[in-house]
Amino acid sequence: MIEFSGTRFSYGQDTILSDLNLSITPGSFHFLTGPSGAGKTTFLKLCYMALTPTGGGLTVFGKEAAMLTRDDIARFRRKIGVMHQNCQFLDHLSVEDNIALPLRVQDKFTESRATDLADLMDWVGLSHRAAALPPELSGGERQRAALARAVMISPDVIIADEPTGNLDWDMAQRVLTLLVELNRMGKAVLIATHDLNIIRSVKGQVNARVLRLKSGQLQLAGSDL
Repeated sequence: MIEFSGTRFSYGQDTILSDLNLSITPGSFHFLTGPSGAGKTTFLKLCYMALTPTGGGLTVFGKEAAMLTRDDIARFRRKIGVMHQNCQFLDHLSVEDNIALPLRVQDKFTESRATDLADLMDWVGLSHRAAALPPELSGGERQRAALARAVMISPDVIIADEPTGNLDWDMAQRVLTLLVELNRMGKAVLIATHDLNIIRSVKGQVNARVLRLKSGQLQLAGSDL
């Protein structure tokens, strides 16, 4: 689905990422780790086409990223659910309406989708908060709402940038359990995190590969994890 082949990315004269080689395939589970400033967010942006490589190859759903039109990017982004580190909601809309927003924007919120939304709200444990406004949510509730919004479009790939940041351990485990369940349903999952305890807890549940960004390059993490 997403394939890096000798991929490079630079800002001006500064090379941020180089010689990236990775295949994100259906049902795969990857962790991406590395120190602050290593380029994790830049790597994720390449995955969901917010950035275009400055060298090498990047294929997204069978098409070379450099050749994608604006319409291609819009179409392929519907196959990728993104859970941002600091997810932004529209504070004047209810939680339920915020989660449904990606489909409403596409004018695809049908009666059957309304049923899907109700099921999704129940799955993430937010049915009782459906009418609440985003400022009324706790940190854990916001993260689960962010995940629900990413999943609402029925994507093939879930990308999560520090999904457990600022959560206590129990709530972090709840969010990770939802991501593991999505992976078991056949979704590819890519999580960027600096928390090695989170990685260790999930590796016992799924066949996850752990990648480390160091000096702008991807390395397969060893047994120290």
